[in-house]
Amino acid sequence: MSVLETAGLDVVEADDGGRAVAAVNESRPGLVILDVDLPGLSGYEVCHQLRAKFATLPILLLSGERVESYDRVAGLLLGADDFMQKPFATDELLARVRRMIGRSSAPDTPLTPRETQVLALLAQGATHKAIAEELVIAPKTAAKHIERILSKLGLHSRASAVAWAFEHGIVSPGQAEHTNGG
Repeated sequence: MSVLETAGLDVVEADDGGRAVAAVNESRPGLVILDVDLPGLSGYEVCHQLRAKFATLPILLLSGERVESYDRVAGLLLGADDFMQKPFATDELLARVRRMIGRSSAPDTPLTPRETQVLALLAQGATHKAIAEELVIAPKTAAKHIERILSKLGLHSRASAVAWAFEHGIVSPGQAEHTNGG
């Protein structure tokens, strides 16, 4: 994977599926690139295991032998975010890698995408009414989302949820200037 290192990315390699799972658990990378035809656990199996544990971890599958439509569909259904057929152009690989890394800035959380949106708005100082207006939902629905967020994260107050959002990168201090309208 020297093309990735040349592009300035840190690379951790594993020569079989079991080692790949262990490496991801240990290093918590920003992206995983898996060859479908790994020895031991296949890339499909590794993808499935990683997706079950890391909901937002970007996973790219590669294969030179499994190139039929149903092979790609299987990988996507198992949780891969993308699938590339070998041989591939290095500039295309780098473009896809950069796009996937850019989209994965949110941390792994037990929250749904909508709950993450609600938490981000809450952390930016939005009221229930402002959250509801922003997301085009009822204020009661916004309140229910906040209730579920607190429950899932094991928190007891909105203030602790806001602190959690900052600690986990849901929002950055510069984003904390949302209108308190409402």
